[in-house]
Amino acid sequence: MFVPPGMHGLGAVAMALIMTPIEIIGKIVKPFALTLRLFANMTAGHFVILALLGLIFIFGSWLVAVGSVAFVTFMMALELLVAFLQAYIFALLTSVFIGMMQHAH
Repeated sequence: MFVPPGMHGLGAVAMALIMTPIEIIGKIVKPFALTLRLFANMTAGHFVILALLGLIFIFGSWLVAVGSVAFVTFMMALELLVAFLQAYIFALLTSVFIGMMQHAH
């Protein structure tokens, strides 16, 4: 199953014994890795926004508050764009990996 073409005999058996569990684990873990990456990228934007809003309380200045709120508004728009992009990439890669699992012979 996971033996390179042209490999025969004892080498093919050894390759199958070694590579089969590795390939099965890789196919199971891949969607979870994509999910974790999507979650981390979306959460990072929230932390940046909270840090920028925290500057208001640290400095206690109206000038810092105006600048911080303006930048937070920009970051929210950017975070929304990144969230849609990450969800699209996650869906695309998941469909590609599922297609590769079904078509690999």
